[in-house]
Amino acid sequence: MNINAALYGQLVFLSMFIIGGLSYYLAKRKTSTPKMATLIGVLLCIVPPLNVVYLVVLMLKNDVVVKQSHETSL
Repeated sequence: MNINAALYGQLVFLSMFIIGGLSYYLAKRKTSTPKMATLIGVLLCIVPPLNVVYLVVLMLKNDVVVKQSHETSL
């Protein structure tokens, strides 16, 4: 089976936007460094099965607990 390089490039380019958006949405809740997690997700779009596995790993990860300060502002 022949795969056209232009078609593969378009698939990778389109998946960078979709996976990038989904990984940023998940990374905001699940990690302390969402920009780095998004960059990893976008770079994994070069190999399509790895980006799906990365999203599954992010979904299964526990949410990060945000510590709130005890100071009250008036």
